Amino acid sequence: MTPAVKFLEKQGVTHTVHRYELGESPAGTYGEAVAKAIGAEPQRVFKTLIAQLNSGKLVVAVVPVSRTLDLRALAAAAGAKSAAMAPPPAAEKATRYVTGGISPFGQRKMLRTFVDRSLETHPTVFVSAGRRGLQVEMGSKDLVRLCEASVAELSE
Repeated sequence: MTPAVKFLEKQGVTHTVHRYELGESPAGTYGEAVAKAIGAEPQRVFKTLIAQLNSGKLVVAVVPVSRTLDLRALAAAAGAKSAAMAPPPAAEKATRYVTGGISPFGQRKMLRTFVDRSLETHPTVFVSAGRRGLQVEMGSKDLVRLCEASVAELSE
């Protein structure tokens, strides 16, 4: 059980863990391959990305695997001048998860979180359960509430 799943259970949030395996060279992007493996529409599967603001602070961006994070939009939502993807070692150290399995829950230290507005069009969404090969399906409103997330247009 990952820290993310333990966190959701402790909070009493309804969720379902989905296990999956990917072949050696999945077609399309990693996120699209995950969506196909769990039988979900790519717009309902969200990736958890760690970005660094110009202030040096790390933030979490949660966007659909079918879209790309707009770093300018993230910076604007965070009230920063700019944002860039955090180097994988910094993201892994801050979250205690391995890149490709970063969950918005159960991180070493809760980072300020931003969620793409498209999440509001789905009653349930999928996010990483904290390890490659595991996704958790949960209510989109629960995700926003538990992450204390700001909702904004973050993807293109």
